[in-house]
Amino acid sequence: MASAESGRVARYWEAAREAWLNPKPDDLVSNLDWEVLTAEPGGVDYLEVDAGGIPALWALPHGIGDDAPVLLCFHGGGYVGGSMFTHRKMFAHLAKAIGARALVHNYTLLPEGAYPRPIVEGVSVYRWLLERNGVPADRIVFIGDSAGGGLAITVQLRARGEGLPLPASTMLMSPWNDFEVTGESMDTNLGKDAFFTKEIIAQLGATFLAGHDPRDPETMSLYADLRGLGPIYIQVGDQELLLDDSRLLATRAQEAGVDVRLDVFPDQQHTFQMAAGRAPEADDAITRFASWATAKLGDAAPVS
Repeated sequence: MASAESGRVARYWEAAREAWLNPKPDDLVSNLDWEVLTAEPGGVDYLEVDAGGIPALWALPHGIGDDAPVLLCFHGGGYVGGSMFTHRKMFAHLAKAIGARALVHNYTLLPEGAYPRPIVEGVSVYRWLLERNGVPADRIVFIGDSAGGGLAITVQLRARGEGLPLPASTMLMSPWNDFEVTGESMDTNLGKDAFFTKEIIAQLGATFLAGHDPRDPETMSLYADLRGLGPIYIQVGDQELLLDDSRLLATRAQEAGVDVRLDVFPDQQHTFQMAAGRAPEADDAITRFASWATAKLGDAAPVS
């Protein structure tokens, strides 16, 4: 059974769905207000920067140096919401647990941010890290939630096509990979998911694609050649309509020879990790991510 603290995530998504289906000018909850779920991690400085022409925010835990590994963070929000501000605290919790710096960028949202703009901007930020900041690829970990989880894969594929080295590893929270809405969980979890319906997912996907082929590997990683990608760790809640997005991606990556770990958390909603610092399930998820990433990076150490 989910903890009372993680129940706040479900209540938030219920309010967000009501605001989505019946918008009002004075709505207090929307897809822009995710940060209300996350506790302030403390001991972290935030610094806004221009990352190769893209607005971005460093989350810098106290006590780490300029040689610490970097988490390149892709925020979620269905390409219509979310920002470096809504997600800064969640990614900062993870940065502290690993002993890393986190860079969250503001890719362009819809309507201007239709395919392929967010992918192109993600590659620009990654190139900026590699070339302007001199961070080696093997010291960079990609992480993303929901739509940002999809970007964390498609940005790598485009970067590989442009001759850039791939990051050390990837961590995904409830990644959105299937614009065709084909997973069985779209039906089996109907009514359990506090926010999504098949119609909402299909509408968001069609708006992002703007007529582009959903089976193009550059848009949907389920059709992409994933060979050569670094290890991938996926976390997802078992109540989500997007549950099979994670399962299908894990299967495709394993078939391509990628080292994959998939953890399905019981009684949890979409991106439940946003309750970091408040809910034990979210803190457990952050701890699992940190242990896994630290092992992949070698010498990173958590910050007390």
